[in-house]
Amino acid sequence: MSAVSTDASLIEQFLSHAVENVFPSTEALRERLSSGKRLRVYYGIDPTGPTIHLGHTVPLRKLRILQQLGHEVILLIGDFTAMIGDPTGKSDTRKQLTKEQVAENMALYRTQASTFLDFDGPNPAHFRLNSEWLGKMTFSDVIALASKFTVQQMLERDMFEKRLEEGTPIHVHEFFYPLMQGYDSVALDVDLELCGNDQTFNALAGRTLQRIERNKEKAVLATKLLTDATGKKMGKSEGNMVAMTDAPEDMFGKVMSWPDAMIVPSFEIATDASPEQVARVKQAMADGENPMLFKRELARQIVTMLASAEAAVLAEAHFDRVHKDHAAPEDIREVRMDVAEIALVDALVQAGLVDSKSEARRQIEQGGVKVDDTVVTDVKAQIRVDAGGTTLQKGKRHFAKLIRNA
Repeated sequence: MSAVSTDASLIEQFLSHAVENVFPSTEALRERLSSGKRLRVYYGIDPTGPTIHLGHTVPLRKLRILQQLGHEVILLIGDFTAMIGDPTGKSDTRKQLTKEQVAENMALYRTQASTFLDFDGPNPAHFRLNSEWLGKMTFSDVIALASKFTVQQMLERDMFEKRLEEGTPIHVHEFFYPLMQGYDSVALDVDLELCGNDQTFNALAGRTLQRIERNKEKAVLATKLLTDATGKKMGKSEGNMVAMTDAPEDMFGKVMSWPDAMIVPSFEIATDASPEQVARVKQAMADGENPMLFKRELARQIVTMLASAEAAVLAEAHFDRVHKDHAAPEDIREVRMDVAEIALVDALVQAGLVDSKSEARRQIEQGGVKVDDTVVTDVKAQIRVDAGGTTLQKGKRHFAKLIRNA
C-alpha cells in the first residue's frame, strides 16, 4: 500500500483546476485530503462509444493526481449501465445498447486510460465493471433500491421537467439509471466520486445511498464540461469529440477548427495550464494578439497529452502542409482489391481509415467521408472500385485509393 501524501500544491491543483462543484464543500474535501487518510475514489465511464475522448480526460487527470498522492483510485466502466442508457441531457430516450455492442466499445478503454493512470505500479489503479454487482441483482433487490427514492426526487432533473413540459415520453427504466449509478458508490464503498458536471444528479444519488446504506459521507467533485461554441457538450453522443483513437493530425486539425471563443476555456479545462497561464492567454487575446497563435499552442498541448510531443510536432507540420500551404497530401495509401464493388463501411475498414465498422458508420453519418470528393452519408452505400482508382477520404486529412486488380 502506497503512503498518502498531503502535498498542499497538488491538493490545491486538484480542488481548483476545472472544478464546477464540490459536495459537501471544497473546504470539507480539502480537510479530508490533508488528513493523511487514504481515500477510495472512483470515476465512471459508460462505454456508449468505442473510445475515450478529450472530455473524459478532465476527471481522469484528477484521478491521476489522487493516485500520485497515494489514494486508492478506481476506473469504473459502466458496462451494465451502458445497456440501460443514461438520460442525462437527452430530450428523448437514449438508444439502448446490446451486450455485444458494449463489449466492442470498451475493448480499448483500459489501454487508453493507461495514458493517465498506472494500472501496474506500486499504487495500481483498479479497473472494474459495474456488471459485477448490477448484473447479479434480483428483482427484489431492485425494488428495495427503488424504495430509497421518490418520483418527486427523480422529476427534479432538468431534462425530465423539460420532457414533461413538452409532452415527450419519460420511460420508467430511465428513472433507474441514477439509482444504478448511485449503487455503484455503495458496491465500491467509496469516499469520493469524480464526475463531469452533467453527472452531478447521479453522483449525488450515490451520496444519498452511501449515507443510507453505510452511514458514510461520500464527497462528490464535479468538473467543468468541455463544450463547443453553442454550449453543447463535446462528447461521444454529439459527434464533435477529440477521440483518443483519432490520428494525431486529426486531433490537431479538430482543435484548429474550433472557434476562437473556445481557446481560453479549453486551456482551462482540457490542459494542465495554471490559472496564471490561462489569464495571460486571455489578456493577450484581449490586447489584440492573433488567436491563431494560442490555438496552435492549445492543439500542441492536447496532442502531446493524448499522443506524444513528437506526434504533436508532426501533426502541426501536416496541418501546415495540407491547410496553410494548400498542398495535397504527400502520399495516398493504395489498397488493391479483387472486387468491382464493395460496401463503403467495409472499404473504410479495409483501407485502414477507421478501426471498426461502428466507427465507419459514425464517420459516414456525420458527413466525414468522401468518395472521389463527394460526401456520402448513406451507411449502406456501395461504391465502385475502378481500375484507375477510387479515392476515399475521412475527415480533411486522411486518404486512401482503392484500385481494382486487373
